[in-house]
Amino acid sequence: MTKEMFVKISNCKLYAKLAGENNGKPTVIMDAGYGDFSKAWDSVIGDISMITNVLIYDRAGLGKSETSSNPRTSHEMVKELKELLIEADINPPYILVGHSFGGVNMRMYATKYYNEVCGLVLVDSTPEDYRERFLPTMSPDFQQAYNKQFVYEGNYNEFMASLKQLKESRLKLNIPLIVLSAGNKAHYSKESQKLWNEMQREILEISSDGELVIAENSAHYIQNDEPEVVVRAIKKLIEIL
Repeated sequence: MTKEMFVKISNCKLYAKLAGENNGKPTVIMDAGYGDFSKAWDSVIGDISMITNVLIYDRAGLGKSETSSNPRTSHEMVKELKELLIEADINPPYILVGHSFGGVNMRMYATKYYNEVCGLVLVDSTPEDYRERFLPTMSPDFQQAYNKQFVYEGNYNEFMASLKQLKESRLKLNIPLIVLSAGNKAHYSKESQKLWNEMQREILEISSDGELVIAENSAHYIQNDEPEVVVRAIKKLIEIL
């Protein structure tokens, strides 16, 4: 079963797609990276929908969703996702899956609504100290390109505010967490790649039950380069719950 919908929340309509069978297992909610929308999950949604219900959606101002007048920070995006789930009648428990910046949102959702979330998969997600610790290790060209990319939804300041919100809201979660780290990132020196994997490993500290998987053949979009790694992580959480 696949159902597409435009869901009215407080100040805009969001596009969402629900796929799969409601078989009593947790619903998987997926959030794409910065400037990306639901299509970012096309490579894995089919496999996941064979096991359980999965919801993908376009954040406000992206894909088929309307723009929102709220600031484009994780704090606001989490509130909008919560509204979407209520209005669309998608009930917990949830397994949250976030790629890149979507991982920031999903971590904040899991912290704010911890009684609704039973598992978390982070796909090469942005660490809260990315700007201070990681960015300075990259070439000036990379840093300049990074800073110029913030034109699709939140601006640079809003993105950095989201990382600050993530740091300030950090709590120890009592749910299983699988962190997927891209092990073959384009433009990364050996040292930068090592630091990236290390920073991904440190994210495990937010959970009492965490596991790191390095996707050795993947660049940033693990779901495209090694979709089976993402599917396997989600399946694993469904099986142990």
